[in-house]
Amino acid sequence: MNILLLPEIEKGQTCLTLTEVNQIKHVQQVLELETGDRLKVGSLQGNLGSAVIEAVSDTQLKLTDITLDIPPPIKLDLTVILALPRPKVLRRLIMDMTAIGVREIILVNSYRTDKSYWQSPMLARIDEFIKEGLQQGVDTIPPVIQLKKRFKPFVEDELSQWATSHTMVVAHPYSTLSFNEFIEQTGLPQVLCIGAEGGWIEYEVGLLQDHGCQAVTIGQRILRTEAAVNALCGRYL
Repeated sequence: MNILLLPEIEKGQTCLTLTEVNQIKHVQQVLELETGDRLKVGSLQGNLGSAVIEAVSDTQLKLTDITLDIPPPIKLDLTVILALPRPKVLRRLIMDMTAIGVREIILVNSYRTDKSYWQSPMLARIDEFIKEGLQQGVDTIPPVIQLKKRFKPFVEDELSQWATSHTMVVAHPYSTLSFNEFIEQTGLPQVLCIGAEGGWIEYEVGLLQDHGCQAVTIGQRILRTEAAVNALCGRYL
């Protein structure tokens, strides 16, 4: 947690009381800050800055002299289309992509996505994971999140319309074109399509290619979804 993310601050507001236990514990136990200390903060959808701790207890953190005068970092010109992964992996991926600065994340169904994943309570906690990612990445602007439970209609009806204005790739370990070669020829793509554990099946890769995506590989090694996401998204930093 490299900043304390505050709710949206009204213009001219300089005082605020927080009651979120995780934030209070972090200030007390990790940062080891006390009354009178200044800490880094950011207002959701607003600027970054700092605030002074007026009082802190196990249940409340009172901030004063809130100053928000630093614009948040610019989002990456990047949309990640990700086959919904295992619930345990989802938290880390949302946090990492948020911290990296991905502009939009679209979670889609795939052949290798277990149907039970769509009923996971982890999906209801996405805003919580985004908040963790923003505090890690020193950002205040959350990515746009979409859920698409029907892969084929999404690709045919929505993704296909992006082809005229976006460069798009699908990560596929058996492609003959490397991601590095694609970047050298075309530049960084604006859309990355990444499969869950086990990757995309050939039908899905073919459908994505038919609607504007270029298949690329990042090497001979078969990576876990987390490693692939970070390896691909890391090129944008």
